[in-house]
Amino acid sequence: MARVETQQYLGKVYLVGAGPGDPGLMTLKGKQLLEHADVVIYDALVSPPILAMIGDRAERIDAGKRRGRHSKLQSETTRILIEKARTNAVVVRLKGGDPFVFGRGGEEMEDLVKAGVPVEVVPGVTSGIAAPAYAGIPLTYRGYSSSVTFVTGHEAAGKYRPQVNWGAIAQGSETIVIYMGIHNLANIVPELIEGGLSSDTPIALVRWGTLPEQEELVGTLATIVRQVEETRFEAPAIAVIGKVVNLYATLSNCRPSV
Repeated sequence: MARVETQQYLGKVYLVGAGPGDPGLMTLKGKQLLEHADVVIYDALVSPPILAMIGDRAERIDAGKRRGRHSKLQSETTRILIEKARTNAVVVRLKGGDPFVFGRGGEEMEDLVKAGVPVEVVPGVTSGIAAPAYAGIPLTYRGYSSSVTFVTGHEAAGKYRPQVNWGAIAQGSETIVIYMGIHNLANIVPELIEGGLSSDTPIALVRWGTLPEQEELVGTLATIVRQVEETRFEAPAIAVIGKVVNLYATLSNCRPSV
């Protein structure tokens, strides 16, 4: 019987959440791993202050994906992770926000486990919580909201067999947080209104949340698409929909320093 050789790996891959951008929101464990890493494969939305935490001896690999521009295919990124784990002790896959919240961390972890690569996830602060907080918008508030739905807006609403049921989301949650939805707002908003939300429902867009260049655009479902067009408000941004947005006028003056 032929002997089957088992691939041996020198090191371990850590899927590390970089948080939303403010270096003060990076976890201590994540920071320690960056300082001692042999290799760091990082995403496009990881902020420069976070990248500055990487130790001088580490090899850096840009695996960023942005709308219309992919530095590397997902399969190639996974291949690099497996390859680097064979010859390096600490391999960090640095992902914006939290690896398991719209960050493909689960997919990458599954591929690594199937390949027999030791892997560990280090959670990060997700932008869907941090960006509204820095804008003075609490996602829950007695009398306004006791439920929150996090959803990706990266797919076009109204497409053939959409994965996101916007009508059900309109009915099922008092606060809706949309990731990566700026480019599809013109499709998403009508479906939310058709699903039962009033056109007067407040909405806030928070761009570059927690960073010094953070900016907000506040309106209603009836006005926000026009506002985005008129101001040329662009991604990356988080959208928050619901009555909690009404608190922005009062609480935005107390935002954390960035």
